[in-house]
Parts: sequence; C-alpha cells; structure tokens
Amino acid sequence: MHATPLKLGFIGLGIMGAPMCSHLIAAGHQLFVNTRGKLPAHIAESSATQCTSVRGVAERADIIFVMVPDTPDVETVLFAPDGLAAGLKGSSGKIVVDMSSISPVATKDFAKRINALGAQYLDAPVSGGEVGAKNASLSIMVGGPEAAFERVRPLFETLGKNITLVGGNGDGQTAKVANQIIVALNIEAVAEALLFASRAGADPARVRQALLGGFASSKILEVHAERMIKRTFEPGFRIALHQKDLSLALSSARQLGVSLPNTAQTQELFNSCVAHGGAGWDHSGLVRALEIQANFEIGQQAPA
Repeated sequence: MHATPLKLGFIGLGIMGAPMCSHLIAAGHQLFVNTRGKLPAHIAESSATQCTSVRGVAERADIIFVMVPDTPDVETVLFAPDGLAAGLKGSSGKIVVDMSSISPVATKDFAKRINALGAQYLDAPVSGGEVGAKNASLSIMVGGPEAAFERVRPLFETLGKNITLVGGNGDGQTAKVANQIIVALNIEAVAEALLFASRAGADPARVRQALLGGFASSKILEVHAERMIKRTFEPGFRIALHQKDLSLALSSARQLGVSLPNTAQTQELFNSCVAHGGAGWDHSGLVRALEIQANFEIGQQAPA
C-alpha cells in the first residue's frame, strides 16, 4: 500500500470491477466511483463516494481505473461530453488506467488523445476472471510509460499477483488478446476430451482427476472441467465477452496477415452457443456446442 491514501477513481462496477474496487477501498484509499448500473451494496455501504458523472470522477481523482466490457464502452467513458476527458482538461499528472479488454489499435489512439490533455495512460487488461478479482490474484498485462507503471504498481499489487509491463500503449491489450486465444483453445480442448471420455462410458469426473496429475494438467482442466461436469454455467466470464475478445484476435490477425485457424474454429463454437441462447453462459459452456453436435451430454449414461 502507498504510505498515504490516494484519491482514486473507479468506473465500471460489474462482476470484475466491484471486487477490484473493494480491494482498493480496503487498502485505505479514497475512492470516487461511477457505474452504469446500480451501485453494488457493499460499495454503497463503504467509504467510497458515488459521483453522478464520469467527469466528476476525473475531476476528483488522481488515478482513474476503468473496467467496462468493450471498446465502444471505453470510448464513451473517455470521450463522451461528460466523460473522463472533460474532467481531465486543465489538469496534469493524472493517470488513466484502462483495465478493460479492448482493441489494441483503438487503445493506442485513446492513449494519444488522453496524453494530449496532460494525463498519462496505461492499458492494463487482466486475466483470472471473477475468482481472480475476488481473491486479488489477477494477472495484469500493462502497456504504457514505465514511470506511470511504477507509480501505479503498488495499486496493481493490491489487485493481482503477476504484474508485467509488456511494452508501450497497446501492448498490454495485445498480450490480453493472446491470453484469450490460449484460454479459448484450452477450453475447447478440455471440452472435447471430456465429451469423448464420457461418450466412451468413462466417469468424466474421474478422468479429470487422473489428468490433473499429468502433462495435460491446466487451470482450465482444474476449474472449467469441473463446471462442465457439474453443469454450472453461471458466468465467471460470459461467452459474449470471450466472443468479443476472439473477434479482436481475428480482426487484428487479418490486419497483420496472420492465420489463426483454431481461433476461428473456436469462435464458431462460441457463435453456436450464442445461437442457442448462451451469450450469458460462462465460457466453459462452450462444451454445449460440441454436445449438440454429438447429441450427447457429459455425464449422460452412454448407450451400450
């Protein structure tokens, strides 16, 4: 924690933002908050000050965190008439920290526009989902100037464990897109393996337990395989958001002239889930697209 409490802003108090904001409050900092929906009860009952506009947060806080779903949402937070940029005019030395997962290309443009107002900009997307946010164990991938990173690092350490300055503005978002490719393809691989094992008549829970001790072990096998087996698809990270992240990967890959064939295939499985009403499922629910194709559900009694 900083030696003295800081004046911090936090915009976006959803599944991820609310627990992250709570950690900063618990660390003794003064929080100024704004969110699109209803203020979570535990934030409302805390020492945080609710601001009626994003601009109000920017005017009061020295370091402002943003945690919203997508690139257009960040652009609105930053540049709407009553947004952060309006509150940053005439100030210097403030830092905007965007922890959303958005376009690396747009991020570079946003950073330039914020820099022009005299403020610094860090893109700092996270990995670890709701569990990581609640446990303050997020991995944080940061793009931006080193001096700003070092100033914010103690706050990042309040929110996460693996904190890396990847490079300049946009590089944090590039790292997050790479992360989402790996996570999606791992979920797909685990789903295929469990579906195969279950359809072959093996107990998927015991197969998972056996695999956890070998080279196939992963966080996805540990956490998401259990969700697939227990059929618990309440979102820690919604399919619609992972679908958005893979869209960023595929559109960026087209610009770069890079082929991502398995990313494209996995995106089609997410698309199938959404077509079956699964936009709000946890991304482990990708297994349902494979189950529909197989006409068999994990845990179902395999036919003789």
